[in-house]
Amino acid sequence: MSPYGPPGPAPAPTAASVRRRTLRRAGIALGVGAAGAVYLWHTDPHQSGQLLLPCPFHWATGLLCPVCGGTRMAYDLMHGDVVAAFHDNAVLLTLGVPAVAWLVARQLAAGLRGRSVRSGLTARGNAVVLGIAAVWMVARNLVG
Repeated sequence: MSPYGPPGPAPAPTAASVRRRTLRRAGIALGVGAAGAVYLWHTDPHQSGQLLLPCPFHWATGLLCPVCGGTRMAYDLMHGDVVAAFHDNAVLLTLGVPAVAWLVARQLAAGLRGRSVRSGLTARGNAVVLGIAAVWMVARNLVG
């Protein structure tokens, strides 16, 4: 007999535990995001010499990855410059930001109702995201 209890599937989480977990995760994400936003607000990624994480793909290859410009885009959005944010990374701004906002809102709404929803993409969704990212990376490196 196992000292950890009877073998078998774990019991389904209760609605209250799902709500608590959702609120805890949302609070942590909000705190980390706010700290990052405060730091980025005062750190202009358009200026050289700023203490920001460089893109490892760009560092290794010299090519722009699909999310290169994301930090500059976030900085420009926080400072109200949508045109500059679009110039920094058009696909991430027009497709990525709304998609992530929708997924986060969906997760939060379901979690506050006490329901767990699957957070990952389907195989088709992964293929679409990877296809868009590949086309965007090739296009932006060819155009310059």
